[in-house]
Amino acid sequence: MRELAYGLELSQQRFIWVVRQPIENDAFAAFFDTVKGGNASTLVDYLLGGFVNRTKEVGICVPMWDPQAEILKHPTTGGFVTHCGWNYVLESIFSGVPMVALPLYAEQKMNATLLSEELGVALRMKVDGGIIFREQIAKLIRRVMVDEDDISMRVKVKEYKLSGEKALSVSGSSHESFCQMTKDYEAKSRVA
Repeated sequence: MRELAYGLELSQQRFIWVVRQPIENDAFAAFFDTVKGGNASTLVDYLLGGFVNRTKEVGICVPMWDPQAEILKHPTTGGFVTHCGWNYVLESIFSGVPMVALPLYAEQKMNATLLSEELGVALRMKVDGGIIFREQIAKLIRRVMVDEDDISMRVKVKEYKLSGEKALSVSGSSHESFCQMTKDYEAKSRVA
């Protein structure tokens, strides 16, 4: 968390960061409660050492929840740091927003590989001994947001967005497949 905070700050890019209070039975929450008292504002203060005050002109820390889909669809959103859960990935692609991939566990690592190596719509953070470093975070955020060398990534994610919209349209492939599946199901139901 601390490295991510400093990476956001070093990137010098505008941001919205959801910093949720730990879950009560989580091991991290137990540690936090013994250190600071366990509320969202002290969590931010403890982990980030004045981060909120230093970045108040460029960033917002949201302690509980955000309208993520709406934020991703906003025309000024230029990138998304994500753990690569599939719903987050789909929201980002359907919004045409390139990603910085920070997978945590399970299928997220496979999703990050797909996004960065196959589809070319994300940059993947490298973990060094279980740690990501602020300089790498800042560099990848800047690359996704403003680097002209990575404009192809922004173009690709926009192409996938348009492709998804087309597939979901009334005459699109996903719509047609769903209609066919419904017809097949109805036919089987009548036979049974």
